[in-house]
Amino acid sequence: MKPSIHCINLIKQFEGFSAKPYLCPARIPTIGYGSTRDEKGNPVKLSDPPISEARALEIMEATLAKEYAPAVERYVQVPLTQNQFDALVDFAYNCGGQNLRGSTLLKKLNAKDYAGAAKEFDKWVNGGGKKLPGLIKRRAAERALFESKS
Repeated sequence: MKPSIHCINLIKQFEGFSAKPYLCPARIPTIGYGSTRDEKGNPVKLSDPPISEARALEIMEATLAKEYAPAVERYVQVPLTQNQFDALVDFAYNCGGQNLRGSTLLKKLNAKDYAGAAKEFDKWVNGGGKKLPGLIKRRAAERALFESKS
């Protein structure tokens, strides 16, 4: 399964675009649409030159294809709809594949408790040790996509 336009748009909506590198709330150098690495896997540095929106999209799509979509496919052991897959890929993109791997969300999902898994999105709203309004909104959007019909 590949991330659909719903996943791409969710990432673009919540990450926003920055041509120049910046420190995200977790104090990690970031560029484009929330990318912490370039398409080759090199970490973003605050000294990196600005990029275009087209390049930011290329980096995001490459990262989704190489890392986050395969992580969801590797860790999830139950059938998913496209919308569930997209929500989980967005979650992994934002929180990290290893956080998905060790999450109660994944444990409930793999136990076929789809409703219980959906509720777990609401718990992932902290960044840099603080509850962030943007993460509250993002998790709500992921949960809504996860629970929606394809």
